[in-house]
Amino acid sequence: MSAREGASQSGQYAFHLQHRPALGRDDFMVTAANAAAVAAIERWPQWFNPVLIITGPAGSGKTHLAAVWQALSGAKLVSASDLTEARVLEIVSAGALLIEDAPSPDLNERALFHAINLAREHAGTILITTREFPARWPVTLPDLISRLRAAELAELQPPDDALLRGVLVKQFIDRQIAVDEPVIAYMLSRMERSFSAVRQLVDEIDRRALAERAEITRPFVARVMAGLTGTTDTDED
Repeated sequence: MSAREGASQSGQYAFHLQHRPALGRDDFMVTAANAAAVAAIERWPQWFNPVLIITGPAGSGKTHLAAVWQALSGAKLVSASDLTEARVLEIVSAGALLIEDAPSPDLNERALFHAINLAREHAGTILITTREFPARWPVTLPDLISRLRAAELAELQPPDDALLRGVLVKQFIDRQIAVDEPVIAYMLSRMERSFSAVRQLVDEIDRRALAERAEITRPFVARVMAGLTGTTDTDED
């Protein structure tokens, strides 16, 4: 049986799902690393400030949390690079606005400033996702700097073991791949401790398993990991 056929056996994660990311609230793993950000999202619309900024590294769950909030609030989604002064009124009129991937190199500072002001004046809310703390943004407009400093900030911390395990399992679930628990434990004990490493590893395992029609066993995973790191430790025992 292939890993994708996913027969339900003891010790395996087996699922019959379409190949798509699961972005619902129930699919988001909550641990100490992200609990504060999750709590801030779930507190909407009783936010401490009309603007909430969620910061965290690539793959830390910003997009997932933003999708949860968008479903909850009905927010209009716009990328930071698409926010223009001409569109501010139209964009903010929905009452809730989601701005992802700020700050873009071509961020329109006046447009963002006006958007925040409109949200404050009309009881709207804005969620901004970013990899950098707002204090590090290359922003020069003094009024915008003041608004960003006043915003509520929720940081997604580096992943702890529980969160890395959850993300790793979820990556396999999204690909309809069944993996034994000992194999998951093996990966966690040897992989780089980052979300980007999780994505890279699962992508490569998926690609190799399909190309080789291989079962995802510990020796197979060891070979994949050795190929990614350039080591010779293939753990064939």
